[in-house]
Amino acid sequence: MKYHMCLCLLFVLSWASVAHAKLNVVATTSDLGAIAREIGKDKVEVTSLAKPTEDPHFVDAKPSFIVKLNKADMLIEGGLHLEIGWLPNLVVGARNQKILTGNSGYLIASAGVPIIEVPTSVDRAKGDVHPLGNPHFMLDPLNGKIVAMHICDQLCQIDAANCNYYKDNLKDFTKRLEQKFSEWQKTLEPFRGTKIVTYHKTFPYFANRFNLNVVGTLEPKPGIPPSPTHINSLIPMMKNEGIKLILIEPFRERKTPEFAASQTGAKIIVFPIMVGSQKETGDYLSLFDYTINQIVSALKAKS
Repeated sequence: MKYHMCLCLLFVLSWASVAHAKLNVVATTSDLGAIAREIGKDKVEVTSLAKPTEDPHFVDAKPSFIVKLNKADMLIEGGLHLEIGWLPNLVVGARNQKILTGNSGYLIASAGVPIIEVPTSVDRAKGDVHPLGNPHFMLDPLNGKIVAMHICDQLCQIDAANCNYYKDNLKDFTKRLEQKFSEWQKTLEPFRGTKIVTYHKTFPYFANRFNLNVVGTLEPKPGIPPSPTHINSLIPMMKNEGIKLILIEPFRERKTPEFAASQTGAKIIVFPIMVGSQKETGDYLSLFDYTINQIVSALKAKS
């Protein structure tokens, strides 16, 4: 009798443990991971693979990533070949059916997002790392709203019992994002049409959403390092256009933008493109709070 009671108790405890286990969500980048946390909250355990200060095109793929992917209930990737250089082999090595293409644990975040700069032809041999269009869509906060909806839908497929919970979290996140977006628009409105130069084509989604005008990049093509010839042709244009800002990512070398700034009087802004790359950018909304404040402060100082 005692033996049967022990078995029953073990079964109940085992069932309770499974019922309350968190879903393991692996995101390729910290911004995707941040939104997954907003929707899943205490029902999910989120891991981001790329460091927030790392170029998401060229991530140092570690063996530990395979272990994380093997245990994942859900994989969120940006898509548009952002992770093409490092993610596919990791997924194969993980041997996890849940996160393979077409299964419920696999999500391409860019699905349904309006993609810009889609080329009519591309030659990867020449180094262009945007062959399917610009993959930096998360820098438009309204695209973050779309991604949040996708994540909610996918979590509902995996964990139908908690679907209403995820939907409530989506509703709350969307409301806060829309309120913040209205504030950001008002803050940047006085600088509508401001012309800027960037290092890589990371910022067009942000610029388009907030009515800034990217007129040049330090790279001659996405993924092609700046050359003296290109920079020497860029500097006269920057002077003629009165460029006040050069936006660069945290992982870029500084020599080239510093030279361009010294020749033109433009100010360099290090734009933390992913959540967590600065201590002030701990979540998706604070990423925009911090960056927009930095940009506005720089433009006011230059005016």
